[in-house]
Amino acid sequence: MKKNYSPHGGRLPLVGLRAVEAVLRLGSLNAAADELCVTPGAVSQQLIKVETYLGIKLFRRTPQGLVPTETARRLAEHLHTGFRDIARAVALVEPPHPNSVAVSAPPVFAAKWLVWRLHRFTEAQSKLKISIEATTDFADLDDNRIDACIRVGRGDWAGTRAVHLADIRVFPVFAPEFANRIRTPADLLNIPIIRDAGSGFDWNHWLRPNDMDAAQLPDGPCYSDASLCLDAAIAGQGVFLSWETLSHDALRMGRLHALPGRFRTSSAYWFVENAQHTRSKPVQRFLDWLREELNACLE
Repeated sequence: MKKNYSPHGGRLPLVGLRAVEAVLRLGSLNAAADELCVTPGAVSQQLIKVETYLGIKLFRRTPQGLVPTETARRLAEHLHTGFRDIARAVALVEPPHPNSVAVSAPPVFAAKWLVWRLHRFTEAQSKLKISIEATTDFADLDDNRIDACIRVGRGDWAGTRAVHLADIRVFPVFAPEFANRIRTPADLLNIPIIRDAGSGFDWNHWLRPNDMDAAQLPDGPCYSDASLCLDAAIAGQGVFLSWETLSHDALRMGRLHALPGRFRTSSAYWFVENAQHTRSKPVQRFLDWLREELNACLE
């Protein structure tokens, strides 16, 4: 069989290039070593082999660690794309595990709602292996390693099959210490308002049905994550515009109170799959369980 040799006079050092890609992406020898399950010294040796093969330096060695050269930075995107495509190619020919479910979900949804209920599914489906990837990125549904995504939106993603799970309804929540001060919507004008800098939900979803406007609300602390905002509300820093999956358990445990009235936004939770893929029985069982749990939460 004819072997592939490079113009440099030797086989392409794929193991070394994988090490280079990991260091460039993760930023250090130690992090790359952890991901590749080898020692930092082994990663360092692979970097040296690639530099020798190419005849150029890819990293400057400094007391603070490795600093990529401009050449290395140019290589980074191409290496990342190349190894990602190799992984996808392998996934296409790997048969999916017959008793597994792999789902991608938003981190806040996974941490504040899903993880606290997942044991009920795994106990009932003891032979199934389930994995949850918590990420804000929309997973690559052409990759056989992910069966479906739980996502927030309108359900109109091209090339997908989106099953409606639940509408998102918003309402103000606050610590018990504010209970005597917040009895009507107008009382919000005298309480700090906690704002989520990354939220797609506007206070007017709840205020306008109550004949108020977000421009009337006072200032308050701002956080970059809804989970932090919820914790700030529990800590008594003010009032936060929450939704059911986020604050359900805190309300049930009495850690938060809420004003009456829950109003729909234009978004919902969706179970999103590749439109070309046939849903497996394990995935169908997970979807059925998920819808039951959400319905019970939103009643």
